[in-house]
Amino acid sequence: MTKDAVHTAQVAAHPQATGTPADAGDAGYSKNLKHRHVNMIAIGGAIGTGLFLGAGGRLHNAGPALALAYLVCGVFAFFVVRALGELVLYRPSSGSFVSYAREFLGEKGAYVAGWMYFLNWSTTGIADITAIALYTHYWSMFTSIPQWLLALIALAVVLAVNLISVKIFGEMEFWFAIVKVATLVGFMLIGIFLLATQHDVGGSTPGLHVITDHGGFLPHGAMPVVLVMQGVIFAYAALELVGVAAGETAEPEKVVPRAVNSIMWRVGLFYVGSVVLLALLLPGSVYSADQSPFVTVLSKIGIPAAGDVMNLVVLTAAMSSLNSGLYSTGRILRSMAMAGSAPKFTARMNRSQVPYGGILLTCAVCVLGVGLNYLMPSQAFEIVLNVASLGIISTWVIIMICHLVFVRRAKVGQVVRPSFRLPGSPVTEIVTIAFLLAVLGLMWNDAEVGRKTLLLIPVIAVLLVGGWFALRRRVGQSADQELTELSKHTN
Repeated sequence: MTKDAVHTAQVAAHPQATGTPADAGDAGYSKNLKHRHVNMIAIGGAIGTGLFLGAGGRLHNAGPALALAYLVCGVFAFFVVRALGELVLYRPSSGSFVSYAREFLGEKGAYVAGWMYFLNWSTTGIADITAIALYTHYWSMFTSIPQWLLALIALAVVLAVNLISVKIFGEMEFWFAIVKVATLVGFMLIGIFLLATQHDVGGSTPGLHVITDHGGFLPHGAMPVVLVMQGVIFAYAALELVGVAAGETAEPEKVVPRAVNSIMWRVGLFYVGSVVLLALLLPGSVYSADQSPFVTVLSKIGIPAAGDVMNLVVLTAAMSSLNSGLYSTGRILRSMAMAGSAPKFTARMNRSQVPYGGILLTCAVCVLGVGLNYLMPSQAFEIVLNVASLGIISTWVIIMICHLVFVRRAKVGQVVRPSFRLPGSPVTEIVTIAFLLAVLGLMWNDAEVGRKTLLLIPVIAVLLVGGWFALRRRVGQSADQELTELSKHTN
């Protein structure tokens, strides 16, 4: 069997022509996600703990120029999601970029894309349950409960929600996003009021002089701004969820363009706008990695229970992230299992059309994270966060490579591009890939954590190669079977 033969059969059996799924992993799903669900999944993906908590430490290290870092990374994140959006409209799939990697890069590409994404979300899940436990300990009534037990309870609750139905997942994500957006809008209104009235904030009046009197736009030079890029990229992780969710909505051609296009202004308003406000209200040196920057400002102006409110919001953001991770890995692993590159049980679905096998596998890795919380409660969060960054950067690079191949095939008439397109192809993809690889390379300058993370790449590569040689026969058998099925549809 040749790749050309498989590709020819796939093109001939394109769902638009036959009404059958081009990816076997797409069969059996309900279409219960509504426009508001997908729209809020897009918002929720763009707003998380990377802003609510991570912006404090980054403002301290990089100063007001952090706003520029968020803007630059936001533009490239938008390019990735726009490219994925175009692929989704070409062929909606719950396997998302893994399904597109299979079509445009072959089974090896799909195998790497899927397992790197699993690495991203399984380690992010560990970070999330660790964060949930830490945030819960903020309240005195929970301090006597061990961190590992709180992490386990959080995992059990979100697992239950994911296993019930995709509609419940969408509803939960909708309200999580509402809480996050309402909090940000509320803070920004308070910040604008403080600026407009020149209200005292921590002993001084806010304004442009807060920046100019404390080292200017780049108080510590350009290098700290460059070094925070990795963390900023991670803050945007989960935007690609729009592509996965599109496979379970009835009208992706209407829903996806709106959700994708709205991401850009949300990034500008929520991320860049919030950081600019924070920089105008207090000097960067006042913020810290240990406290949400929003809590820092609100506590300086004497708002009661500011810490409690923001802690609840950050807890919500972490729950939202864990919820999204279980949802997406379940769908991705099912797509891979149908092709033979993931364990067979991850292809199983329950009566509610939820791929519970893949969700349970991700949970199993997260349970290892509960053990990590037991053994190293103070280091668990930092360790897994850096490993997750390798997964998200590789996923975004693969999406852009898939789009490059897709555009090339469109030029020779093998596929048809939808009207909703990534502008500036192929330059946009090449520049985005170069930027993402540069961010990865810059991690070497962080001797404490980043360098150790990069040294994991050869280890991950060996594991991927070993796994491929163990699975390739099964993958070949699955491809032969799929080719036979596709040939039946074309006759």
